[in-house]
Amino acid sequence: MNGVQRMPTDAFDVNGVLITDVEEGQPCLQCGETCSGFSPHTWRKNCTSCKCPREAHDVCHEEWVSVRSRLGLKGEESTSPVGFDPRAKGLAWAPPGLPAHKVDEYFAMLPEISVPRLGTPGERYRDRQLAIQLPKQDLARTYCRHLNPKHASSADDFMAARNEIALDIGTVQEVLERDLHCGACLSPLKYGSLAVSTSKLGLLYHPACFRCTDCKELLVDLAYCVHDDTLFCERHYAEQLKPRCAACDELIFSGEYTKAMNKDWHSGHFCCWQCDESLTGQRYVLRDEHPYCIKCYESVFANSCEECNKIIGIDSKDLSYKDKHWHEACFLCNRCRVSLVDKQFGSKVDKIYCGNCYDAQFASRCDGCGEIFRAGTKKMEYKTRQWHEKCFCCVVCKNPIGTKSFIPREQEIYCAGCYEDKFATRCVKCNKIITSGGVTYKNEPWHRDCFTCSNCNNSLAGQRFTSRDDKPYCADCFGELFAKKCTACSKPITGIGGTRFISFEDRHWHNDCFICAGCKTSLVGRGFITDNEDIICPECAKMKLM
Repeated sequence: MNGVQRMPTDAFDVNGVLITDVEEGQPCLQCGETCSGFSPHTWRKNCTSCKCPREAHDVCHEEWVSVRSRLGLKGEESTSPVGFDPRAKGLAWAPPGLPAHKVDEYFAMLPEISVPRLGTPGERYRDRQLAIQLPKQDLARTYCRHLNPKHASSADDFMAARNEIALDIGTVQEVLERDLHCGACLSPLKYGSLAVSTSKLGLLYHPACFRCTDCKELLVDLAYCVHDDTLFCERHYAEQLKPRCAACDELIFSGEYTKAMNKDWHSGHFCCWQCDESLTGQRYVLRDEHPYCIKCYESVFANSCEECNKIIGIDSKDLSYKDKHWHEACFLCNRCRVSLVDKQFGSKVDKIYCGNCYDAQFASRCDGCGEIFRAGTKKMEYKTRQWHEKCFCCVVCKNPIGTKSFIPREQEIYCAGCYEDKFATRCVKCNKIITSGGVTYKNEPWHRDCFTCSNCNNSLAGQRFTSRDDKPYCADCFGELFAKKCTACSKPITGIGGTRFISFEDRHWHNDCFICAGCKTSLVGRGFITDNEDIICPECAKMKLM
């Protein structure tokens, strides 16, 4: 037991064998910390602390002698007994008669959970299977606490016949013949490999196939029973022949017993799982596959009515809403006290109300029609506003929005089409919507392709342009159509780019063109003299007069 001394609940000695089973205080492997430790029921197989079966707790078996002796079987375990202590190899058990290297080979053929290494889940798994497959009350009458003395001889005869006819221990041996097949899966047995031999059937099995036909578990410590040429663990072998009490887990040797819930029970053991009162001839309720008397079921599991605070018994209809429960007669409107059974109702601050009372006191109103939202009415919500489904429609076309996209503007809702028609930016030239890449001119929007010269229709986007009478013109057209002509070069004086010009009488010059016709010097800012169509500087005028 790994150096830990544990006090068993009871022990017995059969042929010099000491067996320990479930011990008080052992933790439950299913409940964990919620179980304070195994506390045996006076006659049931379960723990009174957590209600789990005893085999679900940390079972401990202390091996004082061999499994064969523990089962009370006569004869030697093997003609070549194991030559080492399994615990010295770190194992709680090993097949008798195998040398150490063959033991490793044998366990390599099994699932890891079935290898009983000390201090591992495999050891605890073996302990549980010993308690389940080889229940102590099946092995010796000493443990049959509920056996009527007048049926003691029947129990003795059953155990003796079982030990003689059906119960045995398998042995592990090498396969020394070819063309042999497994007695379970019928697949070939590899020559030279290990197999489990059964003297009762004269068959060999793959170690991983040596299982109980009923529970499908590997037969613990190779202990098996045979019934109708079929392998069983001792528990399920016995149940082929005798009923087993679902409460105390003992075989029933009396001809009179109770059948209920598809299970068998000693006549005095079909009792309430809570108070142990007999349920024979009484009404009971099933909960988690366990029977309860009406009183215990209602005290442990029944709900309390939200209205009257009384238990809702099994004979009453339990109406529930949001983890709250009511008697059918108590399921009433909190305001007008009308029954809400099979009616629409609303809930507010843990109270329930009929539709009319809920609407009058709590219902919100539609932002479209101003009417209240009746209980159960579909509601459309957007930010802090809400509408009836039929009221949630476009303010322009009046079509319901439903699940389609919409655009809010101030306090009104628009469908996408109507919003575009009413608010989208349109080109001042073609009146079509500008979706991208527009041009603004004099605070008005234009498509880039529509913003063209009013004369030549060439695009003005990104180009130099000017305007006349609120119409845009490119520089060339504007000059040709409207600009003054330079008297010297005859080209338009457009003013684009800041060009300066000189005017005299009805004639005009570019600054660069305002030069003396004689010496070609600039006359900008200087005096000049007209000479017919020409202008000349004073010096050239003097020269011309001389």
